[in-house]
Amino acid sequence: MSNPLFKLENIIDLEKWHVLQDSLALVTKMAIITVNYKGIPVSRHSYCQPFCQGVRKDDVLSPFCQKCDARGGLEAVRLNAPYIYKCHFNIIDIAVPIIIDNQYIGAVMAGQIRLRDSDQQQLEQLVSRPPSTDTELKFQALEAEYASLPTLTYDEVSTTANMLFHLCNYIVEEAITKNATIQMYKKTLLPEAPLSPAVDYAASPVPAVGGLQAIQNELTNTLVEHSIKELSVSQYRAANPLLQPAFDYLYQHKNKNLTLADLARQCHISPSYFSRIFTRETGENYSAFAPRLKIEWAKQLLKATEQPVNRISDALGFCDAGYFIKTFKKFEHLTPAVYRSRYRDEE
Repeated sequence: MSNPLFKLENIIDLEKWHVLQDSLALVTKMAIITVNYKGIPVSRHSYCQPFCQGVRKDDVLSPFCQKCDARGGLEAVRLNAPYIYKCHFNIIDIAVPIIIDNQYIGAVMAGQIRLRDSDQQQLEQLVSRPPSTDTELKFQALEAEYASLPTLTYDEVSTTANMLFHLCNYIVEEAITKNATIQMYKKTLLPEAPLSPAVDYAASPVPAVGGLQAIQNELTNTLVEHSIKELSVSQYRAANPLLQPAFDYLYQHKNKNLTLADLARQCHISPSYFSRIFTRETGENYSAFAPRLKIEWAKQLLKATEQPVNRISDALGFCDAGYFIKTFKKFEHLTPAVYRSRYRDEE
């Protein structure tokens, strides 16, 4: 997490994020705040409830709120999913982790609502306070505010938690991709910048054309990777759930040439048994299915991007462009270049 590119506060446009967060809080009836991976707020609190405002201002009660936030965030990261729990006042809160490429970037903390009595669930109360007359008196002073907390069903809370998880992770992932692309594009402009007299260019020469080409290649590879990730939306859903881990792994590693044994391990079954149920699932054996799937991915990349054929070949794990072209012709009866040209002519 030392790379500033992956610090949440450096990735998102806070002004736009606040507008989104306020709108989400208004629609969901939940208070929302965003924190970075250290648990430090990077946004303001959207619609913090009067009861919670009063509790968090109290020097004795506020530490219990902080402990709830910290524990909730840790549980969400451990589960890699939204975590719904009760605070020390039995108020319902949600920790929604933002996890990109298996890295914990931060979290959206939402809640400050009560469940309707008919929807009480066996939710964990993360932090409990010792009985205290002073605390009871403070609660009585805020009893009207407590009674005015919004109430939702458990299904509404769960649906909102999943919506926040997918929405926030998608927005942050898109921001990271955009950020990385911009940074690498800026690098391509460095050789054209005016030379500074304070620099000894005899000792540190300006990058040659080869250096510029390497930077441009890096940018191109990033764009290809992003394009491949985008194609995952059409991921195969197995009729036999036992096979789904294999298909998930296959789609997540498009740049590798995975063997049948590799996929069998993902399902925790023997290669021979995997082969039988895979053929029953797809209608063909894995050795025929795998290259055909890669060609389908290649066709989408040829349509959706301007990437050269050799870069698409590399991105999909072919040993060289020649073998990629040969395989493509086997399935499509024309070369990738001709396929792209015909597709453009049909538009």
